[in-house]
Amino acid sequence: MLEHFCECYSDLSGLILCPVLGSITPLFIPNSRIRPIRLIGLCVSLITFLYPPVLRIQFDPSTAKSQFVESLRWLPYENINFYLGIDGISLFFVILTTFLIPICILVGWSDMRSYGKEYITASLIREFLMIAVFCMLDLLLFYVLSESVLIPMFIIIGVWGSRQRKIKAAYQFFLYTLLGSVFMLLAILLILLQTGTTDLQISLTTEFSERRQIFLWIAFFASFAVKVPMVPVHIWLPEAHVEAPTAGSVILAGILLKLGTYGFCRFSIPMFPEATLCSTPFIYTSSAIAIIYTSLTTLRQIDLKKIIAYSSVAHMNLVTIGMFSPNIQGIGGSILPMSSHGLVSSALFLCVGVLYDRHKTRLVRYYGGLVSTMPNLPTIFFSFTLANMSLPGTSSFIGEFLILVGAFQRNSLVATLAALGMILGAAYSLWLYNRAVSGNLKPDFLHKFSDPNGREVSIFIPFFVGVVWMGVHPKVFPDRMHTSVSNLVQHGKFH
Repeated sequence: MLEHFCECYSDLSGLILCPVLGSITPLFIPNSRIRPIRLIGLCVSLITFLYPPVLRIQFDPSTAKSQFVESLRWLPYENINFYLGIDGISLFFVILTTFLIPICILVGWSDMRSYGKEYITASLIREFLMIAVFCMLDLLLFYVLSESVLIPMFIIIGVWGSRQRKIKAAYQFFLYTLLGSVFMLLAILLILLQTGTTDLQISLTTEFSERRQIFLWIAFFASFAVKVPMVPVHIWLPEAHVEAPTAGSVILAGILLKLGTYGFCRFSIPMFPEATLCSTPFIYTSSAIAIIYTSLTTLRQIDLKKIIAYSSVAHMNLVTIGMFSPNIQGIGGSILPMSSHGLVSSALFLCVGVLYDRHKTRLVRYYGGLVSTMPNLPTIFFSFTLANMSLPGTSSFIGEFLILVGAFQRNSLVATLAALGMILGAAYSLWLYNRAVSGNLKPDFLHKFSDPNGREVSIFIPFFVGVVWMGVHPKVFPDRMHTSVSNLVQHGKFH
């Protein structure tokens, strides 16, 4: 019976089409019937979540080839096909995407009183696009889908944002990420002219001249650096986080920031190995500066969401150091913090969302003494603060340790600066927790004290389980991705 179930649910097209069909259904229901709209969105997202575990059961970790491959002719005259497949690297991002979308629907449960079906439709379309991005093996369609993700995110920030500056933040987010990707489109057209196709598998076997590799690498870098984001093209992120609703911040931190580092891993490193080796000192320098700069900047922030947003920039730049370390420890280790960051930062934004729902402010100076009035939330907040500090036994520790090992083999100074950034990360994490939870209560500013309700607690439980599981039993992740990472190192000619 289990084998029959796996056969029915082992195709990527079903995984992608499920949220598409779910996004259409609420359009035929009047907005006044908000309960069935909510339930349809939640049920569809949970059904979609059942697909990746089945894929993981059937996944063969002994091969680096793409599995569950499907191809549909899209533009046959230009050899552009809707080409899907996953390997040990993309598998975990698909799982993370399907995990976070039901969470976002539950988080936005109360926000659906107005424009309920539009919220569900935007959430499910966003899920479809993100899953398709991580499964796509065609360069042009990867570009189209990754830029299409901006549209539902732009709508969610602009419509369900929390403050008056939400329109400006939505446009800033959209324009920054879109303009950076124009250069990538030009590079894809150049690849199409040379190879006659945008098939990733063919591009990986194509020998580009060193001069052309450098040009193409710079063009791809311009797109991915904005999405990471790397300093100085990171300005859009804190603003987008502050103005986005809680569910928008969860997806922005949990998934969208991974598109940049995933793009480096999937395209830049294996396709342009010589240019990657030439640019590694530049990546090391800019990432190390970004880690120190954003960590120090975090200590000066007064908005709870901005503190977590700048923390995300520091963590993702640590990931880029590991991604460009020419060894298995660095590249493999960088994938683990990407998955961990998707859990930890999302949970921290949820904690801030719980506070904002009750007190309608995110300014740090208005908080204090919450441990005496809301004892359960500080406990939850503290557990994810420890994970954000990469405490041993939590999900972030193993990956960041491997990144430091991989970076130290290449450049000890960069590894030292990255370790210093981790120390600063512990400093601002504890500073945030101390300011918000400890100290004297401020009843002049805060009036409604109530711990998380049952729905909110149920949202935190899977995050806590994931963080502890990845920290205590991380073996399952390297086992699934080791062959794919080894192939990436060899294909990239890293020696």
